[in-house]
Amino acid sequence: MAKHTARPDEPDIIHDSDAPTTSPTEYRRVALATMVGTTIEWYDFFIYANVAALLFGKLFFSGLGDWKELVSFATIGVSFFFRPAGAMAMGYVGDRWGRRMVLVFTLILMGIATACVGLLPTTQSIGMAAPILLIILRCLQGFSAGGEWGGAAMLAVEHAPHGQRGKFGAYPQIGVPLGMMLATAFLTVLSATLSKDQFESWGWRIPFLFSIVLVLVGHYIRSKVEESPVFEELKEARAHSAVPQTTLVKNHLGDVIKAAASFMGNNALGYMLVGGFVLAYATKTAKPPLARTDVLLWVMAAAALWLVTTMWGAILSDKIGRKKVYIIGYVLMIVGMVPMFMAVREGTLFWVAVALLWIAIPEGLTYGPQSAMFAEAFPAHIRLSAVSFAYAIGAVFGGAFAPLIAEAITKSTGSVVNVAWYLMGVAVISLVAVLLLKDRTNEPLHTMSGH
Repeated sequence: MAKHTARPDEPDIIHDSDAPTTSPTEYRRVALATMVGTTIEWYDFFIYANVAALLFGKLFFSGLGDWKELVSFATIGVSFFFRPAGAMAMGYVGDRWGRRMVLVFTLILMGIATACVGLLPTTQSIGMAAPILLIILRCLQGFSAGGEWGGAAMLAVEHAPHGQRGKFGAYPQIGVPLGMMLATAFLTVLSATLSKDQFESWGWRIPFLFSIVLVLVGHYIRSKVEESPVFEELKEARAHSAVPQTTLVKNHLGDVIKAAASFMGNNALGYMLVGGFVLAYATKTAKPPLARTDVLLWVMAAAALWLVTTMWGAILSDKIGRKKVYIIGYVLMIVGMVPMFMAVREGTLFWVAVALLWIAIPEGLTYGPQSAMFAEAFPAHIRLSAVSFAYAIGAVFGGAFAPLIAEAITKSTGSVVNVAWYLMGVAVISLVAVLLLKDRTNEPLHTMSGH
């Protein structure tokens, strides 16, 4: 494959030895394209989670009486069970036919499923078919999300110049806080401009339908991205003749488990923020309850800080190594849990804001380097399958039930501070997993890395 020759206005780019090259213009295009998908994924998640909490019990599960709100919340988590299926299916596609194909397919599937939620008739109109269709659409979202992250992360990392895999791998990561900020801002505007009756009648559909606009923009951007140079070299070498999943299970299952475990602590703590537990506690349980709008503004501030710490953690990992950044992040997470939940218990806006902002610091340090560290853990011919499956499994055991567990601990013990011990335990598991993973920060990432 021909090397890119820099124009006079382009910086000199140094790549991994023997690895294919990418132009600076393509770097920028890849960074934007990989960020777009995760932004849309998490925009969809936050919109669904918030509207489900507010309305879906009434609109789709009214026949269940007192159980309608609980079942509505359960539909938020049901998508997690379809993430591993999406990870394996899209991992197979990405390892056999290319990362770019995965990005385009998952983006379209996510957008269609989300928009269809906005078009879905309620139980009052079509009876039991409404909740069944809602759950099916939620499962499609989960399937798409399970395959989307791996494709985006690997495309970003495999395009990265030498010494910047952490930085480039962070672009899909910052889509999470960006999606959170976009969704929160959208809901805040709707709350300010529509009456309660207008929102419950038709206004709730607007953010779901807006996903169509995001998908069109995202598809245009992603359609301009070239295939990963690492995959192109892999295709030329015909090193992917075996079924990726067969090789993964036979030779790399242990590394998949360790990678998944390394993600659990980050995901569990993250869902205190993104899953709405701190928001719900502050606005419902705190005495007196805080105004939802006030807390939402601090949630947005925490998301902005999370974006900054994610990128900083990724860049720092290029300089001192992935494992060191992870270790710093998990140690901060462990020692900070009890003080953080003591702040939540105080129930004042100041201390809730402190807790929300604190979450963003260890979250960023243990999320920023993830794309690069996962990519470096596996050889190219099974990489997408392996990292997608590890991410999906880590999400299932880390964040899927974290808000529910936190709520159960709070109610059964009478103190929100006891949630800290649960999160500390998960963080310790992740810290041990990180210590067991090899740090390959400075090793080549091109196709023939057969570790």
